[in-house]
Amino acid sequence: MSDQKATMSFLDELRWRGLLYQQTAGEELQRHLQAKPRVAYCGFDPTADSLHIGHLLPLKLLAHWQRCGHTPVVVMGGGTGLIGDPSGLDSERRLLGRDRVEANVASQRQILCRVLDFDASLPNTAVIRNNIEWLEGLKFIEVLRDVGKHFSVNAMIQKDSVRRRLQEREQGITYTEFSYMILQAYDFLHLHRTADCTVQVAGSDQYGNIVAGIDLIRRAYGSSGAPEAGEAYGVTAPLVARSDGAKMSKSSGTAIWLSADTRNRTSPYAFYQYWINLPDADVVQWLKWYTFISREEIEDLGRRHETRPQERIGQRALARHMTGLLHGDDQLKRVQNASEALFGSGDVRGLDELTLSEVVADVPHSTHDKALLDRGGLSVVELLVQTSLASSRRAAREHIANRAVSVNGRRLTADCNLTMTDLLHGRTILLKRGKKHYYATDWI
Repeated sequence: MSDQKATMSFLDELRWRGLLYQQTAGEELQRHLQAKPRVAYCGFDPTADSLHIGHLLPLKLLAHWQRCGHTPVVVMGGGTGLIGDPSGLDSERRLLGRDRVEANVASQRQILCRVLDFDASLPNTAVIRNNIEWLEGLKFIEVLRDVGKHFSVNAMIQKDSVRRRLQEREQGITYTEFSYMILQAYDFLHLHRTADCTVQVAGSDQYGNIVAGIDLIRRAYGSSGAPEAGEAYGVTAPLVARSDGAKMSKSSGTAIWLSADTRNRTSPYAFYQYWINLPDADVVQWLKWYTFISREEIEDLGRRHETRPQERIGQRALARHMTGLLHGDDQLKRVQNASEALFGSGDVRGLDELTLSEVVADVPHSTHDKALLDRGGLSVVELLVQTSLASSRRAAREHIANRAVSVNGRRLTADCNLTMTDLLHGRTILLKRGKKHYYATDWI
C-alpha cells in the first residue's frame, strides 16, 4: 500500500464504520494525514488487570490507523493510573498501589498484542509506552511553572466530569483528581516532542482531555515559526450502547472482559455467547465497529441476516471473528463445539471439564448436597422445582410429559431419579427446558 493511498483512507474508513464520532480541525486534519505517515497514541489507565469491550473501540481506532500506514502508540498509564481519571465517575476512584498498577499494565499488554501488529520489521510497528517513564521524573515546581501556567481553572471546572462532581457538595472532587487533566495533557506534549506524535485517539468521553492536550502543545510551542510546530489533532470513537439497554460497565459488574487469564473475568465460552446473543438491531453496526471484516462482506452478512434473522448469521460471524481475535483459533474451536453441544445436538456429555465449568458459570446455577443422590437418588421433579425451570411439581410434570426437559442431553420421564451416575466430571448435572433454557446444578 502506498503512503498516499494509506494516509487518505483512515478517516473514510472510520466514517463508513461509524467509528468517527468527533474530530478536531476538520479538513486541516485530512490534509495533515495526506502529507505523510503520522504517529497517533491512545492511552489506557491500568485500573484492572484486563481491558473490556468498551476499550475496544478506541483500540480499534489505533488498529485502523496502523492498517492505513500510520504508526500507533499505546500509552499505558502507569503514572496516571496512580491518580485516576474522574471522567464518568460520581465518586473518587479508589487509588491503586504501585505494585498493583504495574501488574495490571503487564496483563493488559497481552491483549494489545492481539489487536495491533508489533512486528519490529514493519516501518509502522506498534509501540507501547508507559507514562510512568516521564511523569515520575517531573518536579512539582517545574510542573506548576511550565505546564500549570497554560491551564485556566475557569476552563477546567467547565469539564463535565469536574462540574458534575463540584455540584455534589458532599463528595466534591479532590485536587488529585482535578490534576488528572494536566497529566494527560502532558502525555500528549511529551509524545509530541519525543515521538513526533501529532494525533490522539480515544473514546468520546475523553474529548475534553484531548482538547486540553492540543491546547497545551500549541501554547508550549508558541510562535516558534516552524511550519508544523504545535500541530496536534484529536479523533474520538462513540461510546458503546446496546439497543436493548443491557449494561456493560465495570462498576455494575457486567463488563465483558477481553482476557480470561485471571479470576472473575469473562471466559472464552461466555465471550462467544455474548456476541451470539446480541440483539438483531445491533448486528450490522457492531460488525462495522468491532470487526475487521470488509465492507463487501458486512453488507452481504447484513442482507443474509435480514432475510433469515432466525439463523443469527450476523451474530455468528461476529462471535467467530471476535473470539478468534481475542482468544485464538484453538479456543474458538473449543467454544464452538460447546455451543453446538448445548444448543444443537444437545449431547453435553462430551464436554471437557474446563468447558463445562465455563458453561456452569454462564447459566443460572446452584449448589446442592451430593448425598441427596445416594440411596435411590433424587426425583427429577423435585430438582426442577428447586431451580428456575419449574414453578411447581405440577408444572415440572407437565414439562416432562411434553418432552421439554432433558438432563445432560437425555430426555427423562417424571418417575426418573437422578443418581451419582448422572454427574458430569463427578460434580455437575445440566438441566434443559425447551430449546435454550439451561440450568446447572453443582453437587459437592
